[in-house]
Amino acid sequence: MKFTELIRLIEANGFTLVRQKGAVRYYGKTGWPNLIRVDFHGPKEVPTGTYHAILKAAGIPKPGARPPKGKTGKEKPEGEQQ
Repeated sequence: MKFTELIRLIEANGFTLVRQKGAVRYYGKTGWPNLIRVDFHGPKEVPTGTYHAILKAAGIPKPGARPPKGKTGKEKPEGEQQ
């Protein structure tokens, strides 16, 4: 994934550019306690570890990731037996 694609993903999840100094951009969102720092490098590829760290800091699930265990939405209501 390229930095421009990562920025589009962050902005699609409600984050907006709050502050910028050189290549360092900070994104924020109402109700989100921390700013998300992205060192922007345009059309270059984002290193995998950096990509995952930014998504984790923003609370965005990884594209194509399975939902967390127990969060499939297919659970039976309480009291119902199989």
